[in-house]
Amino acid sequence: MLTAFTAGLLLISISEIGDKSFFVAAILAMRYCRRSVFLGAIAALAIMTVISVALGQVLNFVPKLWVHYAVIALFLFFGIRLLLESRTIPKNQSCVGAKEAIAYLSENLKENAEETNTLLTSVSLRETNRATDQFPSWQVFSQSFSLTFLAEWGDRTQFNTIALGASHNLFGVTMGAILAHGICSLIAIICGSFLAQRISDRWVTLIGGLLFILFAFISLVQGE
Repeated sequence: MLTAFTAGLLLISISEIGDKSFFVAAILAMRYCRRSVFLGAIAALAIMTVISVALGQVLNFVPKLWVHYAVIALFLFFGIRLLLESRTIPKNQSCVGAKEAIAYLSENLKENAEETNTLLTSVSLRETNRATDQFPSWQVFSQSFSLTFLAEWGDRTQFNTIALGASHNLFGVTMGAILAHGICSLIAIICGSFLAQRISDRWVTLIGGLLFILFAFISLVQGE
């Protein structure tokens, strides 16, 4: 169970940092009550984790040897692909998840991209939060929940969780992944604007690729 917890914590953390849902939380927190945004985001991510782990457990009906090598192949595929992608990304390119989040929120909140980008890059969070009192907490929670859930559905983090759920302890993966989501959501809400300006997409991609390959190796060594 400890191995599953550690795998879920590490792999989901590196997958979520700089992802689209990460910047969705950061942008919403710059405009609305950060506590309500966090609660909505973590609720959506926790439910998504449970669904993904359950989908991974469904794979247990498939012969375990097939699942074992399929998971190894999946980890290797994502790891090699991310390593190759990291070589094509300029060293100083900021994380593309921010741009994806801007486009996503512009469409779903029916606002233009320029206004949303201003929210993301604003230095003073206090100024952008002046209008938060006019929105009820439940409304902010609902908006954060729905936007985060939809942003996470079909994302690479979900597929990572499914793969972990198929090959590791059910409760260990769930607890580790939820904790990882909670940590990443806090980082996004507290430091989102800072990271959006300075995080390197190349390093995030490189570290993610190395972690995938590491877990493929561990799975291979541990055996079925």
